[in-house]
Amino acid sequence: MNQGINVEILKTVQEVAERAAEQMAAEAVEAVAERGRFVMAVSGGHTPWLMLSALAKLDVPWAQVEVFQVDERVAPDGHADRNLTHLREALLDRVPLPANQMHPMPVEAADLQLAAAEYAHTLRRIAGTPAVLDLIHLGLGRNGHTASLVPGDPALDVRDADVAVTRPYQGRQRMTLTYPAIDRARCVLWVVTGSEKAPMLARLMKRDSAIPAGRVTSPRALIITDTPAAAEA
Repeated sequence: MNQGINVEILKTVQEVAERAAEQMAAEAVEAVAERGRFVMAVSGGHTPWLMLSALAKLDVPWAQVEVFQVDERVAPDGHADRNLTHLREALLDRVPLPANQMHPMPVEAADLQLAAAEYAHTLRRIAGTPAVLDLIHLGLGRNGHTASLVPGDPALDVRDADVAVTRPYQGRQRMTLTYPAIDRARCVLWVVTGSEKAPMLARLMKRDSAIPAGRVTSPRALIITDTPAAAEA
């Protein structure tokens, strides 16, 4: 445990994915029991797709679940670069989530700034003003980024909006939740695997604000990771 961060280290990627899915399901059951609704936002990535596939097999009160995206690449619907494409395959096509309770980021809009503001409005409509999500799932990049909050991007400094549009990164402009939205979440669930993440995971666990991930200050956070990623922690 470190400054509000709990850490669980497991041996394999699959074990991490399954444990993270169990945590999400437990948070959903608790939120629905307490508030009648579970509002979560998910990120993309190989291990998260395994996590969401595992979540699809668990007992989750889908009728009371609202799903948002942490970030999304600006690309056409169905494109392999879109997190939504893989989210559908891993989870949405496998569970009885009402269609109007999935909230894709509107990255196909002509005016991305307006679309980001509209997505923030949807967050407030579902999760209150200011929006407080029950769970936000985050990953960790080799350069220390999380969501689409990447080193040097102006979105890092957005404090007056819950959703921002980034500069192009790895060939794609993106839409992302900002630090204020992330930090208000009741729980931040970090899922980090692979030896290439070890240096940045060690810095994240120290809340190193020199990397974007280290600037997340949510008071309740859980890191679920594998042994290779935790090698330098």
